[in-house]
Amino acid sequence: MTVRKNQASLSADEKRRFVAAVLELKRSGRYDAFVTTHNGFIMGDTDNGERTGHRSPSFLPWHRRFLLEFERALQSVDASVALPYWDWSTDRSPRSSLWAPDFLGGTGRSRDGQVMDGPFAASAGNWAVNVRVDGRTYLRRSLGTAVRELPTPGEVDSVLSMATYDMPPWNSASDGFRNHLEGWRGVNLHNRVHVWVGGQMATGVSPNDPVFWLHHAYIDKLWARWQRRHPGSAYAPGGGTPNVVDLHESMKPWNDTTPADLLDHISHYTFDTD
Repeated sequence: MTVRKNQASLSADEKRRFVAAVLELKRSGRYDAFVTTHNGFIMGDTDNGERTGHRSPSFLPWHRRFLLEFERALQSVDASVALPYWDWSTDRSPRSSLWAPDFLGGTGRSRDGQVMDGPFAASAGNWAVNVRVDGRTYLRRSLGTAVRELPTPGEVDSVLSMATYDMPPWNSASDGFRNHLEGWRGVNLHNRVHVWVGGQMATGVSPNDPVFWLHHAYIDKLWARWQRRHPGSAYAPGGGTPNVVDLHESMKPWNDTTPADLLDHISHYTFDTD
C-alpha cells in the first residue's frame, strides 16, 4: 500500500528517488501531458458553464484522480515512490528543507523569477518549460512576494469546521467547505498557496512546478480530515445538476470514475497519519 508522507520527514534517499522519477517522466514527455491536461481544464472551467476540475464540487475528487494518475506514473518508473505532501500551514518558510537544492530548489532570482538551484533549475538542463503561458522556458518562483503569508493552522481548522460540503450555485460563489478550501471564499487556502509560490504556480500551467503535486497532496489530505470530522456530511450535489459533476456522474477526461468512486482514499493509499 502506498503511504504518502509529510515531505519534512522524507529521508535523503526518498527525496532522491522522488526527484529522479519526476525527471524521468519529464524526459519521456509524460510529465508535460499532465501540465496540458490541467491547463485545459482550468481554462475551460467557468462559473456559468461546464466546470469539472475547478470552481465546482468535483474540485476535490477530480484532483484526487489526477494525483493518482501522476503517482502511478511515478511508480511505473520507481515502485518505491509515493507522493509526499507539503503541510504549508506549519512548514511556512522559504527557508524550509522543501526548497533546498537537494529537493525542489528555492525561490527565483529577483529580476525574472528564474529558479537558480536544485534539480529543476534551467541550469541543470533537465526542466525546460514546454507547456507555457508565455515565451519563458525556465521554472519561475517568487516565494512570499505576491502574498506574504501562507494559511495558518487556525485558518485551516476554520474551514475544516464547516459541515456542509457544497451548495448552490456550485461555483466560485458557493458557500461551504469545498469552496472555502479551494479559496474563492473566506480565508482562501488552496488558491493562496498557488499565489504565494508564484511563477508558473500562479497560472493554469501550475504543474510545471513539481511543488504542485505536494500542495495538492495536502489539499487531498485536508479533504480526508474533513470527512473524518463530518462523517454524516456527504458529497453534493447528488444528481440532476446542470454543468457540474454529480455524485454518480463520470468525470472528464477519464470518463470511467465518479466522485462516489473516490470518496475513500484508503482503497488507493494512506497517509502517514492515518
